[in-house]
Amino acid sequence: MAANTVPIFSKAPLIGLSDATPILTANTTTDLTAGTIYLLFTADATNGSYVDKVILQALGTNTASVARLWINNGATTATATNNTQFKDKTMAATTVSQVAEVGTTEITVGFALPAGYRIYMTLGTTVAAGFKSTVVAGQY
Repeated sequence: MAANTVPIFSKAPLIGLSDATPILTANTTTDLTAGTIYLLFTADATNGSYVDKVILQALGTNTASVARLWINNGATTATATNNTQFKDKTMAATTVSQVAEVGTTEITVGFALPAGYRIYMTLGTTVAAGFKSTVVAGQY
């Protein structure tokens, strides 16, 4: 049972950090069942989580691409019916600089995920430097 129910609020902050591998390899599948996929976030296993946004930080020089966000029901991504693409965002080309920001891209999510559900990401084109992700969320 959720800790705060009328209205429901997160009881604790939850930040999803990308692993050491940069997000940089393209995947053009239309159902998430194959290719390179990146796990960005897993909802709390007991009560689920509210996900506010995904922040993507460019790590240097990249060509333009598109970020595609997917929801998975916590089961294998190899079964198409376990996945749904829910949002995509154009990623501008970036150029590394030591005196100016390279730029971040924020993707608003704004809804709760059931317990154990996951958010994955794919890229439309392979980029050189890649991106790191931060998911701003809260657990119930």
